Amino acid sequence: MFTDSHCHLTFPELVADWPAIQVAMAQAQVHRALCICTTLEEFPAVHSLALAHPNIWASAGVHPDNEGVTEPSVAELVRLGSLPKVIAIGETGLDYYRLGDRTVGDMEWQRERFRRHIQAARRVQKPLVIHTRSASDDTLAILREQGEMGGAGCAGGVFHCFTEDMAVAKAALELGFYISFSGILTFKSAQTIRDVAALVPMDRLLIETDSPYLAPVPFRGKTNNPSFVPYIAQTLATLKSCDLQTIADVSSANFDTLFRPKSYAKSV
Repeated sequence: MFTDSHCHLTFPELVADWPAIQVAMAQAQVHRALCICTTLEEFPAVHSLALAHPNIWASAGVHPDNEGVTEPSVAELVRLGSLPKVIAIGETGLDYYRLGDRTVGDMEWQRERFRRHIQAARRVQKPLVIHTRSASDDTLAILREQGEMGGAGCAGGVFHCFTEDMAVAKAALELGFYISFSGILTFKSAQTIRDVAALVPMDRLLIETDSPYLAPVPFRGKTNNPSFVPYIAQTLATLKSCDLQTIADVSSANFDTLFRPKSYAKSV
């Protein structure tokens, strides 16, 4: 049985097809998924979906690339993060990919938002879902600044949809984080990511679709959904010289270790 550790089931591309997606997940033996929140405005839909289905879980957070949305406070993130079925804080992090005519210095609002997520995650002791794009140095620096060094009291978490190089992967692992691989792993152009995946220890890896985006080969260019996560697992199995079931079992066990979903089925 497989676990999709990161998807966006309430996005318009998927929400209308949810009944069919449930059937496809069952047929593909994808028995659960973590539905990720990207704005406070979206949270009620994400949370309602998780409450309505025993195999769906939720996060609470505001994506670093979202502007013109309600800004989260630490207190609000703590409140949402303490609700039933909410097992993570995020997705959060830094994204400098679309600076336009702005400078990195102009993105202090992103860095402050990221800090608030880290502080909230530490308070509720739930892991962070980290998004970093063209910003890995600052992402790692802020995690260290906030004390996320892998010791007692740390929130920890996962670098989702990993697209960075080996040095960033090693730094994330040293800080105690997990690393999650998406459909990008199957792309012909993604040899660097496959090299990283080969390095990541089996007890620190997760798999995800990041659907509706980044559908794996042979569905590249189509709308992604959680039923495609076994294709990512198969690529990992090849890289790790093991069978597909091993990746399914290990990644699902890692999901349990990091997110502790059964512990958060009820309000804390």
